[in-house]
Amino acid sequence: MFQPVLPSSGLSGWQFLQRTYDRQLETFNQSVALKRDTEYFAENISSVTSAEDLVADRRLLTVALGAFGLQDDINNSFFIQKMLSDGTTADDALANRFTDSRYQDFSAAFGLGPGEIPGALSPDFAGDIIARFQANSFEVATGAQDDTMRIALYAERTMGEVVGTEGSDASKWFTIMGQPPLRSLFETALGLPTAFGQVDIDQQLTVFQDRSAEIFGVTDPSQFADPEVLDNVISTYFARSQLSSFGNGASGAAIALTLLSS
Repeated sequence: MFQPVLPSSGLSGWQFLQRTYDRQLETFNQSVALKRDTEYFAENISSVTSAEDLVADRRLLTVALGAFGLQDDINNSFFIQKMLSDGTTADDALANRFTDSRYQDFSAAFGLGPGEIPGALSPDFAGDIIARFQANSFEVATGAQDDTMRIALYAERTMGEVVGTEGSDASKWFTIMGQPPLRSLFETALGLPTAFGQVDIDQQLTVFQDRSAEIFGVTDPSQFADPEVLDNVISTYFARSQLSSFGNGASGAAIALTLLSS
């Protein structure tokens, strides 16, 4: 399996990864194991007509979950089957109860709930799911070396979709806050401690909104779909991540020199 090349960490490593992303992803996608999984999915997903069918085929489920960054749930068969069979049309459907919108996106995409049209009936379905699976698999492989790179890649790939949906500013913030990779990105970029997640959710929203306006000049989360705005968020994320990794022993001058050299 091809391993993503990361010559350095922080901003300099991120800039290298951006420049070489297309070439590295193409090489990664040619890995034997990955090709075997995606080809199997393309050939067999059309035979899936129920949640039970999908969960019963681990190879199909691996690609299906991986496409939405939910690969860690591969062994939670009952949970996944319930989520798919519930669909997303009912307010009390299992997928709709989670703050992490990836579950809802996953269930809605496959369309195996009551009254839903199976996604596999769409001619572009297999290709779309495979492309998402390949991108996420590359991100996971990158994260095995440097998790900050995984989070930044995920944000760059999904942010436009996350904030481009209909809904209030508050609902878009809740979606960002509900997805662990995006939440981690913003908590770090906004200088918030990890324990911040224990605060009342409405208070969290207020802090996210106020600090975003103060640091990035962004009041409408839809603005994060702008590549320049998102690049500013990601750059700040890497800068703050580097600062926290230096430890208390590093002098201000040393920290500043490292950041400038990046």
